[in-house]
Amino acid sequence: MEDVAERAGVSRALVSLVMRNSPKVSEQRRAAVLRAAEELGYAPHVMARSLASRTATVLGVMVSDLRNAFFAEVVEGLDGAAQAAGFDLILNTGGRSPSRERAALRSLLSFRPAGIVLLSPVLPAAAIEAAAEQCPVVLVSRSSRLATVDTVNDDGEAGAALAVDHLVGLGHRHIAHLDGGGAATSAARRKGYRAAMNRHGLRPWVVRSEHTDTAGEKAVQELLSTRALPTALLAGNDFNAVGAISALEEAGLRVPADVSVVGYDNTSLAALKHVSLTTVDQPRTEMGRLAVEALLERVRGGRRDPVRHLLHPSLVVRATTGSPRPDAHGEG
Repeated sequence: MEDVAERAGVSRALVSLVMRNSPKVSEQRRAAVLRAAEELGYAPHVMARSLASRTATVLGVMVSDLRNAFFAEVVEGLDGAAQAAGFDLILNTGGRSPSRERAALRSLLSFRPAGIVLLSPVLPAAAIEAAAEQCPVVLVSRSSRLATVDTVNDDGEAGAALAVDHLVGLGHRHIAHLDGGGAATSAARRKGYRAAMNRHGLRPWVVRSEHTDTAGEKAVQELLSTRALPTALLAGNDFNAVGAISALEEAGLRVPADVSVVGYDNTSLAALKHVSLTTVDQPRTEMGRLAVEALLERVRGGRRDPVRHLLHPSLVVRATTGSPRPDAHGEG
């Protein structure tokens, strides 16, 4: 930093202000410092800077499943809000395994972050509470009753009901739900599905699955083996829905002519032209922004009471849903 200051003809303190992106520096001096830093190959050491100033400048993020586009889109929202506030992100994954998530969380805490965002963790509540004793923690896509932890969720019950209402409106009466298994969001969506089916006078048909494409394929294969195929499927998420569609098409069935399929999340995958998946939309970027805001309210404002953001989902109708075929009688 001293070398950069000498090359730019400014003080070391001014170099520090530029590297922290302070608005107190003129554009002329900022340009001179950045030019000198580039010529010298200088880049600030984020961890050292945090330790020296005793002010953390990073936020930790643990992603449940890197393969799921939903999490990538939430991270976009996190990153935009963090950058706007002058923070950097440190990202890792727990691979949907409690033991791996514990290790990932320990790793994030070792960086002494200003706060941590956990995206749909499968960690026990005790581990989350222990982390919250060291820095602010926000859960996204998982509820919590811990007073030291903030949460950002969509209303899964309402979202599942939107999907069922849409399918019933098209004439479907045999609607199965691939339920997402033990995922943090599954219970609310399963509850909303059951309630909506009961409200329409229909019998719920829950099929155990997970939030993966492989699990969607497997669930459909099991349904086909029993010869009890519904006329419509509400998948646990978009990833699961794509797997289900793949298995249906491999069996010679048409979507939606033979079986309608609805996903959940409205990821970029669902919007691809050759997929064109009807799905429930979660405001993913907004969820990331709210998570960062909640962290900063605790870090900068000293807020102690928990915040519980519950966002309203909406339905995006595309090409994978239609009326059931006239001869479809489905079982369930």
